[in-house]
Amino acid sequence: MLQRGVQTENIVNDEHPEEGFAMLARAGFSCADFSLNGYLKNTDIYRSRINRFFDQSVAELERFFAPHKQGAQAAGIRINQMHMPYPIYVPTADEGINTYLRAEVARKSMAVCAFLECPYIVVHGMKLAKYLGSEEEEWKRTEAFLESLVPTAKELGITLCVENLYESVGGHLVEGPCCDAQKAAERIDRFNERYHAEVLGFCFDTGHANLVGIDFEHFITTLGERIKVLHIHDNDGIGDLHQIPYTFAKVRENKSSTDWDGFLRGLRRIGYQGTLSFETAPVLTAFPEVMKADVLAFIGRIGEYFSSGLSVG
Repeated sequence: MLQRGVQTENIVNDEHPEEGFAMLARAGFSCADFSLNGYLKNTDIYRSRINRFFDQSVAELERFFAPHKQGAQAAGIRINQMHMPYPIYVPTADEGINTYLRAEVARKSMAVCAFLECPYIVVHGMKLAKYLGSEEEEWKRTEAFLESLVPTAKELGITLCVENLYESVGGHLVEGPCCDAQKAAERIDRFNERYHAEVLGFCFDTGHANLVGIDFEHFITTLGERIKVLHIHDNDGIGDLHQIPYTFAKVRENKSSTDWDGFLRGLRRIGYQGTLSFETAPVLTAFPEVMKADVLAFIGRIGEYFSSGLSVG
């Protein structure tokens, strides 16, 4: 059985992190996606409202997160992945904010990742195609940013993971960065060959893929072993809702909105051995607080089902 994980957001708090990690363990999870992006939210970054959390020194951040590390270890939970705050570049913001995001937030996120002994950190590519005129020019900006992080990633033994994103254009959701599987594979290989290490990998996001109509099985098999982590969640094909898999149906016959069969076929074909990690934090605020443990256990049970499906020949 593959290990199962879920976001720490809405489960693990800063006052008593050990309680949240213990709850994850009781629900059947052995891994966690540490929600570092919750300490500097994307909704604030887009509005140029930058809090001062990452003004702390690396030593201060390590002291702050020490109880989280201890709580996870006590509960037998491995922090296997985390998410760097995003976006890391805002085209409409002043250069001071963008410099702060690159020089302080990104750099210190890597330090926190290493402190928590987390092997993978997810990094959003820059959504700049509509400003620069092409996906290729957009990638050049993201590539330059990744280049600034890769030496540190190699030194710390961390793999940066880009993920498939969507973009909003004229009120419509369209493909964003890293939605071309073949290009993503070639770019990842170039990085890793240049640095003689797995410094760059891929995070496959099921919800984003569903929004823009990506063929799950083809995409996953094209990326293959480059896929290091997953963001598993569901939506109605219209909004990025981050809900429980199998939540939405396209027709009254209850055909799922998301191609979960193609998802499992793809993972089975590439022999995926990583963590089945659910990015479903918003779900936990939709249910009464007294049901949180039950909802977590249900998500864990879906992970168990997925895992059993991956063992089928």
